[in-house]
Amino acid sequence: MVVEETKIQKYQQESMTLKSMAINEMDYSRIGRTVKAALVKAQSESRLIVGLSAAVTVLSKAAEGTLFCLLAEPQDGDSATHMHEVLLEAFCYENDIYVIKVDCPIKLSRILGKTSIESCCLIQKTWTGDNNNEELLNKPETLLVDYCEAFWDSPTSTVIQLPNV
Repeated sequence: MVVEETKIQKYQQESMTLKSMAINEMDYSRIGRTVKAALVKAQSESRLIVGLSAAVTVLSKAAEGTLFCLLAEPQDGDSATHMHEVLLEAFCYENDIYVIKVDCPIKLSRILGKTSIESCCLIQKTWTGDNNNEELLNKPETLLVDYCEAFWDSPTSTVIQLPNV
């Protein structure tokens, strides 16, 4: 029994080391393009919820269907929106929804093809299987999940630079 526990601990340590090495070797220089690709794909599949109030409404009814919450850096002087976004971010962390902060609401709105400036959007999950009980991730979503997992325990969240549109 002790031998098995020792083997398990050794395997876990090796696994953590390999995961740490893989995270360090990942190329995050193009993560902004990956975010854009995930947004465009989700929008084409009607899995995108745009706007702060729409996001709050969807999350209050079915949070388990959301994969990502994208939040743009708040504009100076807009304390009410900032307060809503802080509460939304906390709710997302409580419900294991990946929060991705992006640098500019204008860039986010342009990627989404919106004429109004949007500071928030959600990417809904794609379900597969007979009972819709398995998540299906496309390549950009898989890369974003890896990115979010790599920085999940970080005390500060990184702001991703979206590409100019």
